Amino acid sequence: MRSVIANLIVVMLLASCALGNTGQNRDRGPGWYTVKKSDTLYSIAWRYGLDSQQLADWNNIDINAPIHPGQRLQLMKPRSQTTLAKSTQPSASQTEREPKPDQVKPSNASQPMSSPDPREWIWPSAGKPLNTFLATRLDRRGIDIAGKLGQPVVAVADGKVVYSGNGLAGYGNLVIIKHSETYLSAYAYCQQRLVEEGMSVKAGKQVATMGEKDNIAQLHFEIRRNGKPVDPLKYLPKQ
Repeated sequence: MRSVIANLIVVMLLASCALGNTGQNRDRGPGWYTVKKSDTLYSIAWRYGLDSQQLADWNNIDINAPIHPGQRLQLMKPRSQTTLAKSTQPSASQTEREPKPDQVKPSNASQPMSSPDPREWIWPSAGKPLNTFLATRLDRRGIDIAGKLGQPVVAVADGKVVYSGNGLAGYGNLVIIKHSETYLSAYAYCQQRLVEEGMSVKAGKQVATMGEKDNIAQLHFEIRRNGKPVDPLKYLPKQ
């Protein structure tokens, strides 16, 4: 009898430890990121090819809220949000009763205005592309533009600086500008950054000076659409 009771106690202790470890490690492992000193929500989203607003939603934080070193962020949609989305989908009968867009009256409540997508883009610096865009290669998710060391690097459209630092491996001195809820642009390998996070810039405003990579003066330039890299040459005017 004593041996049976002893075995039960051992089983209960092991189960308790397993549950405790599960709770402690719920924010560890694949799909989680530990915030570092120079990180911003935008730089983390950029590193992993995510949409910054989506990343904020997954972690139940405001997109403009500060993040802190040591903070843990989910890099994928939480299961709880997936379950909630499924449970709140309207039924077929509800969908049929929903008014059409032209039948909905505008609300008098004030809503935040989002910046429109850029209508025109300009080149970030004078020079010819050294390569072409290739989304499957990390070093080709944009274009490299040849030039002279120290030459001006400018914003390609109106926007707001959401990252200015050198904390992303492989980018050197990097500036990221948010142009709208859809588009971001990035300027890497810079010799010097001339803007700080939170600054508003106009198209043509100098934001950095050209640096070099592999002893070649060049600017690495990228455009992201909803967090995904796109070919800059399809947006920039023909030279």
